[in-house]
Amino acid sequence: MLAKASDIKLIVSDVDGVWTDGKIIYAGEQREIKEFNVRDGLAVKLAQRVGIHVALVTSRRSPALQRRARELGILELHQGAGSKLDETQRVAQKFNVGLGEVLYVGDDLPDLAPMMRVGISAAPVDAAPEVLAAATWKLGSGGGQGAFREVVERLLRERGDWEPLVQEFGSGRTEAHNV
Repeated sequence: MLAKASDIKLIVSDVDGVWTDGKIIYAGEQREIKEFNVRDGLAVKLAQRVGIHVALVTSRRSPALQRRARELGILELHQGAGSKLDETQRVAQKFNVGLGEVLYVGDDLPDLAPMMRVGISAAPVDAAPEVLAAATWKLGSGGGQGAFREVVERLLRERGDWEPLVQEFGSGRTEAHNV
């Protein structure tokens, strides 16, 4: 189901391997450390600014991710997802959008089912080969290295929303809080 960028109303993204490089760092028995790219954070704010919802769906649970989502105003954070397809369908239904109006970003085998059913799918350059083969958009960025930013920038460029946003920043009228 191939959609146009202008059809997209919701971006659903996996986290580990997209927003991060996929490494899990434990600091003792209780703490997990995640490293996020600030450009991905600004991408969330830009998508939200033009009316695109952003949701995160991950099979893991992480307080660090909870904090990051809260900082960015991402209200749809689904951790511990057994089925990413089921979670994607729930989020789409909540926002009253069809799967053809969803862009899904994933990097590994659990992401295949939603990727194969949405309007546009994207995968970082270092994604599993099967995921890259299924992706509508094959990214130049790796996980944790601005892959989500690349997706949003491409989407906004194709929609015609990118240049007006850049002009707003150039004019000094736009502020970026908590990216």
